[in-house]
Amino acid sequence: MADILVVEDEESIAEILKFTLEREGYTVQVAYDGMEAVEAVRRSEPQLILLDVMLPEKDGFEVCKEVRAFSKVPIIMLTARDSEVDKVLGLELGADDYVTKPFSMRELLARVKAHLRRMALDEGASVQDGKRERIVAGDVVIDLRHYEVTRAGEPVLLTHREFELLAFLAARPGVVYTREELLEQVWGTSYLGDGRTVDVTVRRLREKLEPDPSNPRYVMTKRGVGYFFRR
Repeated sequence: MADILVVEDEESIAEILKFTLEREGYTVQVAYDGMEAVEAVRRSEPQLILLDVMLPEKDGFEVCKEVRAFSKVPIIMLTARDSEVDKVLGLELGADDYVTKPFSMRELLARVKAHLRRMALDEGASVQDGKRERIVAGDVVIDLRHYEVTRAGEPVLLTHREFELLAFLAARPGVVYTREELLEQVWGTSYLGDGRTVDVTVRRLREKLEPDPSNPRYVMTKRGVGYFFRR
């Protein structure tokens, strides 16, 4: 089973999460502040992170930003604030999902399992795809086997979801997909998010990939419909 890092400063909540996840068969470690969390990710390379927003030392947003500088591990943010601004900020910083407190353990476990299952399926499909190992579009090279992207020979560090979205669109240049279709194809039918998740991920992807994100050359918008990869 997967290794999960729980980042939560309230010891009672951390213990409940740890107990529940271990009962499901996961290996769990706990970090109680932001600095400890970043060090734990570097040290142990967990397969998923449950990350509280309100933390001492560094808050969850800062932790997410720092982790995304060196890791693609799926991050589910736990927030007591149900504002759209907080959710969008988390997604823009690289989080894959968010759960608002108070939450049911059943819902949280469903999201954990969905992200881990999707990660395993994506990586398995990538390794088994012997027909096509790379996608080349101009100066962008997408290495499907090793989950790596370069532009003009320079590495582009993408999160797992950003990579999956780019690879999906680039493999079908010119085909326009709605936000709903992308959620189903890239995030999976069990994902509980909405179209805003796609918009935020596209924005992050453009910021990392495009020479001029405000005037994209690769990931294009079809106004009123959705997104496509330029031929």
